[in-house]
Order: sequence, then C-alpha cells, then structure tokens
Amino acid sequence: MTQLLHIDASIRMRKNDNPNHDSISKRLAHSFVKQLKENTPIENYTYRDVGTNPPPFTDQEWLGAVFTPKEKRTEEQQRQLKISDTLIGELKEAEIVVISTPMYNYGMPAQLKAWFDQIIRVNETFSFDLARGDFPLTPTLSGKTLVLLTSCGEFGFESGGIRESMNHLAPHIRTLSKYLGCGQVYEIASEYQEFADLRHQASLEGAFAKARDLAKQLA
Repeated sequence: MTQLLHIDASIRMRKNDNPNHDSISKRLAHSFVKQLKENTPIENYTYRDVGTNPPPFTDQEWLGAVFTPKEKRTEEQQRQLKISDTLIGELKEAEIVVISTPMYNYGMPAQLKAWFDQIIRVNETFSFDLARGDFPLTPTLSGKTLVLLTSCGEFGFESGGIRESMNHLAPHIRTLSKYLGCGQVYEIASEYQEFADLRHQASLEGAFAKARDLAKQLA
C-alpha cells in the first residue's frame, strides 16, 4: 500500500476549452498517478493544486511563531502556523511525493516556492545545531521518493545542455528535496513548448512514455 502526495504548480488548468492552453506538467503528473494507481494499491492519495490555490506567503508574524516554543505559542501564533502544520502533516505521511511544475522565468512558480517555504521548517522537517560546524541543518525526514515532472518552453537545460546554467528549476528542487525526506529523485521533462514543432511533440510523447514506465517501475 502506497501513501502518495501529489502537488501541481502550474497556474494553468489541466484541461481547457482550448487544448493549446492545457497544462503540460499537470497532464504528465496525472498520467503518472493514473498509471501508478493501476499498478499498485494507493492507501492514501493527497492532492493539492498550489498553482490555482496557493498557500500564503510567509511573513514576520509567521516567522515569530515558528521560533516560539510550541508550548508557549499564543492562539494567534497557532493560527499563523495552521496551514503549515497541515501541509507538513501531509508530507510526513507520504512515501512518494509527486511534484509537477512548469519553468517560469527559469525557476519555479512563486506558488510552489510558497509551498516549500511553508513546509521546510525548523524542528519539523529539519533540525539546527551549530555544533555541526558549517553545516548545522540536518533533515529529520527520510525514506521518501520524489517524482519531479516539469515542462519548459525552451530546451537544453539538462546537464551539459546549452542552457544548463539557466536552469534554476530542477536543481533548486533537488536541493530542497532532502528536506522533504526524499533520498531518491526521478525527473522527467517536456521541452520545446514555445517552438510548437516536431521537437516539442517528440519531447512531449517521450515524457508521457517515461512517466508511464516510471509508474510501473515504482509500483
């Protein structure tokens, strides 16, 4: 039985009246989840579309609540952290985390960054101890798998690609993934969307095929 957390980050809907406006990253993620469900029992499936229903940005009051000992938090501070506590609870229960996201301005959407900021939290998903020297942060979660499904308008963002240095999406998420407790990361990307040519079609079809194969592999 698998515990699955699915996060979509595109501001586009998965299906629109005009198919050209459909979210590619969401389509990839739902195809992966559908294939996974067909091949293994899913005990618990939690879905959040942070692209259309984003968590709030953190602020000074939120930060003050985080650094107040739990037993000393006021009712208002508890309220400040309610959404964060819920999102962290969903993460802690998950065995597989699926994140689908487009590349916006060479990085992740602000809505997805807001989700990460709500869940990567001291004493919840990492501990902090200066006795560790120059690396005082240590993740407290482990044993999870991340499936990252991305889409981008250009191409060549892979290692050795012509735009590798411009890719601030997947490398950023891979860095943060350890604080999700994800020791294993799989990435599938669809490229060339802005070119709308045969290269895009081939990349898209290849991404769907890879997503289906990965779902069978992880089942």
